[in-house]
Amino acid sequence: MVGIPKTFKAFRIHNDAEGYRSGIEKISIDDLSKGDVVIRGEWSGINYKDALAATGKSKILKSYPLVGGIDVAGEVLASECERFSPGDKVLVTGCNLSEKRDGGYTQYLRLDSNNIIPLPKGLTTREAMGIGTAGFTAAISLYRMEALGQAPEAGPIVVTGASGGVGSFAIDIFTRAGYEVHAITGKVNQFDYLEGLGARQCISRHDLHWGQQPLESVRWAGCVDNVGGDMLAGISRVIDLWGNIASCGMAGGIGLHATNLPLILRGVSLIGISSNNTPYAMRETIWGRLANEWRPQHLESIISNEVSLDKLSEAFDVLMQGNSLGRTLVNLS
Repeated sequence: MVGIPKTFKAFRIHNDAEGYRSGIEKISIDDLSKGDVVIRGEWSGINYKDALAATGKSKILKSYPLVGGIDVAGEVLASECERFSPGDKVLVTGCNLSEKRDGGYTQYLRLDSNNIIPLPKGLTTREAMGIGTAGFTAAISLYRMEALGQAPEAGPIVVTGASGGVGSFAIDIFTRAGYEVHAITGKVNQFDYLEGLGARQCISRHDLHWGQQPLESVRWAGCVDNVGGDMLAGISRVIDLWGNIASCGMAGGIGLHATNLPLILRGVSLIGISSNNTPYAMRETIWGRLANEWRPQHLESIISNEVSLDKLSEAFDVLMQGNSLGRTLVNLS
């Protein structure tokens, strides 16, 4: 195919008789999952799910081998779909990349046109991947919370796991949308960073005490929770009437030991945020807003690092050790 070298670099994950392993390989376009659009990858990003898959800490992939990376943005080289033409800039987040089909950690990629979003005007491919699944997840949270009546005048929103990618974007995006945002993190040395993103109050998770009652005194009008586990259970007891909790992550575990009293006595809604499976029309709407009224004001502050494909393994180790901050970009070129 014109413009595609015989072989190129990709970060591939294997699980076979030789064991679970991942790393840079030379592959060809025929090694990749089928698709009706071929793109040249320009940028990707690192998410917690990417690190889990690459290190084998969680067996996320449904088949092997697969190229890692749940996000990618780049330029169309060839298309069998009328909606896309060579030269178009496009992006994909989630949509089973690096789960059921090859992901974005590659210089060239075949994609299913049903999953591809045209790059919104006002965003570069680098900026789109700076936002990536992390910013997209935070924006879905805002979109769905407001659909259930969340509004700035109801009171402050709290963000847990605030120093990570989703948490950082949630602070920025909700603040831009007019909300007062409070941040909970275990990294007290990052309070200045979080305040710089717009957090009005920063709280160490080590100082939290929820009390033992199914309903405790109200503290916040809503929550974007990236932690799960005991954090989510505790948060549920202190959300105000008709508030919403957007559940985005599981850094603190997948268990939920709570009661339904906040739901049936205060009308609190627990909203599941599945960025991987977001319907196409909602994807277009949310990316349009991320390029406009929800565009992160502190994007360059949230982008804390850039790495090449060759440095991915080192970046995964940093993330798995809990030492990451904000968002790490991957330069595919």
